[in-house]
Amino acid sequence: MLTPDQTRYARSGTVDIAFQTVGSGTRDIVVGIGWVSHLELLWELPETVHFLERLASLGRLILYDGRGTGMSDRPTGAPALDDLFPDLLAVLDAAGSSRAVVVGWLDKAAVALALAARHPERVEALVLGEALASAVPRPGHPAGLEAAVLERLADSVEHGAWGSGQLLQWIAPTASREPRVMAWWRRWERMSATPNTAAGLLRTLLDVDVRGLLHDVRVPVLVLHRAGSEFIPAAVVRWVAEELPDGRYVEVPGDELAAFFGDTDALMDEVEEFVAGTRTGADGDRVVSTMLVTDVVGSTARAAALGDRRWRELLEWHNQEVRRLLARHGGTEVDTAGDGFLATFELPSRAITCAVAMSQHLHEHGTEIRAGLHTGEVVRVDGAVRGVAVHVAARVAALGRAGEVLVTGTVRDLVLGSGRTLVPHGEHTFAGVPGTWEVLAVEVAGGSPSDGD
Repeated sequence: MLTPDQTRYARSGTVDIAFQTVGSGTRDIVVGIGWVSHLELLWELPETVHFLERLASLGRLILYDGRGTGMSDRPTGAPALDDLFPDLLAVLDAAGSSRAVVVGWLDKAAVALALAARHPERVEALVLGEALASAVPRPGHPAGLEAAVLERLADSVEHGAWGSGQLLQWIAPTASREPRVMAWWRRWERMSATPNTAAGLLRTLLDVDVRGLLHDVRVPVLVLHRAGSEFIPAAVVRWVAEELPDGRYVEVPGDELAAFFGDTDALMDEVEEFVAGTRTGADGDRVVSTMLVTDVVGSTARAAALGDRRWRELLEWHNQEVRRLLARHGGTEVDTAGDGFLATFELPSRAITCAVAMSQHLHEHGTEIRAGLHTGEVVRVDGAVRGVAVHVAARVAALGRAGEVLVTGTVRDLVLGSGRTLVPHGEHTFAGVPGTWEVLAVEVAGGSPSDGD
């Protein structure tokens, strides 16, 4: 089992924020559990440990207690959003993290959005659970939480319910039937916050409004919602993803608000695929492959000029020639859609040779393609492949012009010594894919990598 480092403190203004780091890796993942928390109690329940271990498999984990909760300072009064995102920034600084994937649930999702909008250089990607841009209905925003329901809940917390475990019945209905979980939850409530603070933090949800920041969030964002939740409407969470420049909305089974209860693996499979490109819990084999993605340049205009019958004949010839060259160079066809192909290769050098041969052969017959290659870990299921590596190859191909064969820096590193000349094509960010990617063009004998001749 993972063991967290000793709890440390980050100074944010005049407030001390408790945090822990767990594990190691080239990627930092900072987690705001949501509403209230207690770092050390997180490690006393198998369900929460399993959730944290899945996260820690993706990189170095940074956990923190928000101000007013757990082992962090508890100033008088409920904190505002403008207090909370500087606290998160202070934690990143104290942990020595220059850039991180930020995970936030409920109110911490709003904190993560604020950090990404105001300090984009510190954020690689966001993973948000039950995210609310506005907690209540506002102009141009779908229905949100019912203020009266939230107020009744806060009032019950303030007047006797806190520490009894009653709230677990709506936070995690199934888990609340487990006596050992209920006993842990009672301690979690008592040690995370006082009744007054817990009620105040609930009421603070009514003030959440980060609608004006969404268009400034320029990193990939995964927005998760448990489909059976009665407390958070799906339409509100989906709206956040739709308003973000690069948001992806995913519903998973369950009715739990807390990320670490219920079918955590279904939740974490989505997170893992988004962040790392693989699914540990998925059925199928994980392999490292080189993906080749091609498509015909200017196909729409060509089809309009040729007419339906002649375009169909040209496309059938194109598909026949692509398949012939794939067979010659050891490629495996995975999928074809319209005028595009996805194929896999065991060796990146063979994939490059095949892509160049395709480009030159089709060019000689009056058809121009572009091609993109990336090598990474994918999951094979029923003949298909999935994972971020596939998306990267497709995004790389989309950058190309007629005749260009583009590859990622990963492919470049793997074919060193092969004799191929690769010319820098710049650094790029891709929609739906975290990070910045180095892209290079394959230099084709007798011409530049971009002239298509």
